[in-house]
Amino acid sequence: MSRAFVNEERFEQAGGEELVDRPISEFANYVTPTGALELQSLEAALMAELAPLKKSAEDTFNKDKVAELDRDLRYVRARLDSAILVDPTTQDHGSVLFGAGVTVQDDDGKARTFHIVGEDEADASINKVSYVSPLAKSLIGQKVGDTVTWQRPVGNINLEILDIHYPA
Repeated sequence: MSRAFVNEERFEQAGGEELVDRPISEFANYVTPTGALELQSLEAALMAELAPLKKSAEDTFNKDKVAELDRDLRYVRARLDSAILVDPTTQDHGSVLFGAGVTVQDDDGKARTFHIVGEDEADASINKVSYVSPLAKSLIGQKVGDTVTWQRPVGNINLEILDIHYPA
Protein backbone atom coordinates (compact mmCIF):
# COMPACT_ATOMS: atom_id res chain seq x y z
CA MET A 1 0.00 0.00 0.00
CA SER A 2 1.24 3.48 -0.79
CA ARG A 3 2.40 5.53 2.22
CA ALA A 4 0.03 8.27 1.02
CA PHE A 5 -2.89 6.16 2.24
CA VAL A 6 -1.55 5.46 5.72
CA ASN A 7 -2.65 7.68 8.57
CA GLU A 8 0.63 7.67 10.47
CA GLU A 9 -0.81 9.35 13.54
CA ARG A 10 -3.46 6.63 13.88
CA PHE A 11 -0.87 3.94 13.11
CA GLU A 12 1.44 5.22 15.85
CA GLN A 13 -1.44 5.48 18.32
CA ALA A 14 -2.39 1.87 17.73
CA GLY A 15 1.15 1.00 18.76
CA GLY A 16 0.35 2.27 22.23
CA GLU A 17 1.81 5.76 22.08
CA GLU A 18 -0.14 8.40 23.97
CA LEU A 19 -1.43 11.45 22.14
CA VAL A 20 0.37 14.70 22.76
CA ASP A 21 -1.57 16.90 25.18
CA ARG A 22 -3.32 19.97 23.89
CA PRO A 23 -1.21 23.05 24.66
CA ILE A 24 -2.27 25.23 27.58
CA SER A 25 -2.10 28.97 27.03
CA GLU A 26 0.52 31.03 28.83
CA PHE A 27 -2.08 33.73 29.57
CA ALA A 28 -4.31 33.94 32.64
CA ASN A 29 -7.44 31.83 32.13
CA TYR A 30 -10.12 34.48 32.58
CA VAL A 31 -13.63 33.17 31.95
CA THR A 32 -17.07 34.71 31.95
CA PRO A 33 -19.87 32.89 33.78
CA THR A 34 -21.04 31.59 30.39
CA GLY A 35 -17.53 30.37 29.57
CA ALA A 36 -17.30 28.53 32.90
CA LEU A 37 -20.63 26.81 32.21
CA GLU A 38 -19.48 25.86 28.71
CA LEU A 39 -16.31 24.26 30.11
CA GLN A 40 -18.32 22.37 32.74
CA SER A 41 -20.77 21.16 30.08
CA LEU A 42 -17.90 20.06 27.86
CA GLU A 43 -16.34 18.13 30.75
CA ALA A 44 -19.66 16.35 31.39
CA ALA A 45 -20.12 15.55 27.69
CA LEU A 46 -16.60 14.15 27.39
CA MET A 47 -17.07 11.98 30.49
CA ALA A 48 -20.40 10.70 29.16
CA GLU A 49 -18.84 9.81 25.82
CA LEU A 50 -15.79 8.24 27.43
CA ALA A 51 -17.52 5.94 29.95
CA PRO A 52 -19.02 3.40 27.52
CA LEU A 53 -15.89 3.38 25.35
CA LYS A 54 -13.65 2.47 28.27
CA LYS A 55 -15.74 -0.65 28.85
CA SER A 56 -14.93 -1.91 25.35
CA ALA A 57 -11.45 -0.43 24.93
CA GLU A 58 -9.96 -3.61 23.44
CA ASP A 59 -11.08 -2.51 19.98
CA THR A 60 -8.27 -0.50 18.27
CA PHE A 61 -10.68 2.20 17.14
CA ASN A 62 -12.01 2.49 20.70
CA LYS A 63 -8.46 2.74 22.05
CA ASP A 64 -7.80 5.64 19.69
CA LYS A 65 -11.06 7.34 20.62
CA VAL A 66 -10.46 6.78 24.34
CA ALA A 67 -6.98 8.32 23.99
CA GLU A 68 -8.45 11.38 22.22
CA LEU A 69 -11.21 11.81 24.78
CA ASP A 70 -8.78 11.35 27.70
CA ARG A 71 -6.52 14.02 26.20
CA ASP A 72 -9.43 16.44 25.70
CA LEU A 73 -10.71 15.76 29.21
CA ARG A 74 -7.26 16.51 30.69
CA TYR A 75 -7.26 19.82 28.79
CA VAL A 76 -10.76 20.82 29.92
CA ARG A 77 -10.02 19.91 33.54
CA ALA A 78 -6.79 21.91 33.48
CA ARG A 79 -8.72 24.89 32.10
CA LEU A 80 -11.40 24.50 34.78
CA ASP A 81 -8.75 24.22 37.51
CA SER A 82 -7.04 27.41 36.32
CA ALA A 83 -10.21 29.38 35.56
CA ILE A 84 -10.45 32.89 36.96
CA LEU A 85 -14.13 33.76 36.95
CA VAL A 86 -14.85 37.39 36.05
CA ASP A 87 -18.41 38.57 36.56
CA PRO A 88 -19.02 41.22 33.88
CA THR A 89 -21.78 42.79 35.98
CA THR A 90 -19.14 43.91 38.49
CA GLN A 91 -16.96 45.62 35.87
CA ASP A 92 -16.73 49.40 35.43
CA HIS A 93 -19.33 49.90 32.70
CA GLY A 94 -17.78 53.16 31.54
CA SER A 95 -14.91 51.49 29.71
CA VAL A 96 -14.19 48.33 27.74
CA LEU A 97 -13.07 45.52 30.01
CA PHE A 98 -13.21 41.72 30.01
CA GLY A 99 -16.75 40.48 29.39
CA ALA A 100 -17.89 43.61 27.57
CA GLY A 101 -19.96 43.76 24.45
CA VAL A 102 -18.55 46.55 22.30
CA THR A 103 -20.31 48.06 19.30
CA VAL A 104 -17.88 49.73 16.91
CA GLN A 105 -18.13 51.45 13.56
CA ASP A 106 -15.39 51.26 10.94
CA ASP A 107 -14.28 53.93 8.45
CA ASP A 108 -16.87 52.66 5.94
CA GLY A 109 -19.72 53.18 8.40
CA LYS A 110 -20.25 49.46 9.07
CA ALA A 111 -21.19 48.73 12.69
CA ARG A 112 -20.43 45.44 14.44
CA THR A 113 -20.60 44.23 17.99
CA PHE A 114 -17.82 42.16 19.53
CA HIS A 115 -17.81 40.39 22.90
CA ILE A 116 -14.54 40.16 24.78
CA VAL A 117 -14.27 36.73 26.37
CA GLY A 118 -11.78 34.10 27.52
CA GLU A 119 -9.63 32.13 25.12
CA ASP A 120 -11.75 28.99 25.30
CA GLU A 121 -14.96 30.96 24.64
CA ALA A 122 -13.63 32.83 21.63
CA ASP A 123 -15.49 32.15 18.39
CA ALA A 124 -14.97 34.61 15.54
CA SER A 125 -18.03 33.31 13.70
CA ILE A 126 -20.24 34.83 16.41
CA ASN A 127 -18.00 37.84 17.16
CA LYS A 128 -16.66 36.49 20.46
CA VAL A 129 -13.01 37.54 20.63
CA SER A 130 -10.36 36.47 23.09
CA TYR A 131 -9.15 39.13 25.48
CA VAL A 132 -5.60 38.48 24.23
CA SER A 133 -6.49 39.06 20.57
CA PRO A 134 -5.22 42.18 18.78
CA LEU A 135 -8.79 43.47 18.46
CA ALA A 136 -9.56 43.10 22.17
CA LYS A 137 -6.20 44.58 23.13
CA SER A 138 -6.99 47.67 21.05
CA LEU A 139 -10.42 48.04 22.69
CA ILE A 140 -9.70 47.29 26.36
CA GLY A 141 -9.56 50.41 28.48
CA GLN A 142 -11.27 52.60 25.88
CA LYS A 143 -14.55 54.53 26.27
CA VAL A 144 -17.54 55.39 24.09
CA GLY A 145 -16.46 57.93 21.45
CA ASP A 146 -12.84 56.78 21.39
CA THR A 147 -11.30 55.71 18.10
CA VAL A 148 -8.81 52.83 18.08
CA THR A 149 -6.66 51.25 15.41
CA TRP A 150 -7.13 47.53 14.99
CA GLN A 151 -3.86 46.19 13.62
CA ARG A 152 -4.65 43.33 11.27
CA PRO A 153 -2.42 41.31 8.93
CA VAL A 154 -4.56 42.45 5.97
CA GLY A 155 -4.24 46.09 6.98
CA ASN A 156 -5.10 48.33 9.88
CA ILE A 157 -8.62 49.65 10.35
CA ASN A 158 -9.94 52.45 12.55
CA LEU A 159 -12.88 51.68 14.81
CA GLU A 160 -15.00 54.18 16.71
CA ILE A 161 -16.55 52.84 19.89
CA LEU A 162 -20.29 53.48 19.77
CA ASP A 163 -21.52 51.48 22.76
CA ILE A 164 -20.25 49.40 25.66
CA HIS A 165 -22.56 47.00 27.41
CA TYR A 166 -22.25 44.18 29.87
CA PRO A 167 -24.60 41.20 30.24
CA ALA A 168 -27.03 41.37 33.12
